[in-house]
Amino acid sequence: MDSNSITDTFRRPLRDLRISVTDRCNFRCVYCMPKEIFGRDFVFMPRDQLLTFEEITRLASIAVGHGVRKIRLTGGEPLLRKDIEELVRMLASLRTPDGLAPDLAMTTNGSVLAQKAQALKDAGLNRVTVSLDSLREETFQAMNDVGYPVAKVLHAADVAQAVGLGPVKINMVVKRGTNDQDVLPMASHFKGTGFILRFIEYMDVGASNGWKMDEVVPSAEILARINAVFPLEAVVPNYPGETSDRWRYADGSGEIGVISSVTQAFCHGCTRARLSADGKLFTCLFATAGTDLRALLRGGASDVELSTALSALWGGRTDRYSELRGARTPRDVSHTPKDPAAAHKIEMSYIGG
Repeated sequence: MDSNSITDTFRRPLRDLRISVTDRCNFRCVYCMPKEIFGRDFVFMPRDQLLTFEEITRLASIAVGHGVRKIRLTGGEPLLRKDIEELVRMLASLRTPDGLAPDLAMTTNGSVLAQKAQALKDAGLNRVTVSLDSLREETFQAMNDVGYPVAKVLHAADVAQAVGLGPVKINMVVKRGTNDQDVLPMASHFKGTGFILRFIEYMDVGASNGWKMDEVVPSAEILARINAVFPLEAVVPNYPGETSDRWRYADGSGEIGVISSVTQAFCHGCTRARLSADGKLFTCLFATAGTDLRALLRGGASDVELSTALSALWGGRTDRYSELRGARTPRDVSHTPKDPAAAHKIEMSYIGG
């Protein structure tokens, strides 16, 4: 660990920064931005409340100076932010204290990716992750709830892979009774293609998705289903604190991952901070509040003052929501939007996944 790195109260370093560049999305996925809440009359942030590209880059530069090695752009849907390629170019120019460029990635629903992929690569983006919850048209369109077709997402992923934004990862949120029957078809489709398919347990982020524990398909069950047909072998993590447990097919035809934030909490190794589109810093995906860095930026704070603020925020971090939740019973954990304790949790569409 270099001398500029900062650690929290559990000695977890700050290594990853996830930046939400917009709260808007053109999908209405049932587990993230359901139409009954994010409907036609929902009021999104005015443009002047969003961090500018210069403000984002300034905060990212300070974070990189404190140990961040990976930056991921999220949303909402990040490709809806006008001129996003310019932000990628600005972030790609950052350097760590030892002169290295941070790993720069993006998560997207794929709707604009085919048109933007080459420009993003040219600007300095390293990799993309594409969300796709089913190959069955009826299921996928019901989950994105805007009738967007599977074929267009698959085409976008192919284009991204072709221009060098790979290995492209495909994220599938698995919800029991909705798309869990598609686990094996998804594994079969992407096996041997060079794409890395990752299965994500349906999570209790925010209050709008009406999360219930009995809708979670544990990663262990997902792996058992796949292993019964396509034998798997465990793979060591790429780096400490990696969210996805890695597995490869025993016949050498590719890799999958599982993200088990519900059934196998990985708080002990969490190295991620999240910056919302309006400049609030969150030190946990399941947070109830963030710290307003935009106010510091626009109030004339110096880089030293911003650096000191970031050090204090991360240094005082005690978050381990998923580990504490895991110690409770399923009855304690499961909730509905009417649960007062859940109502204050920040939505995934606000701080990104």
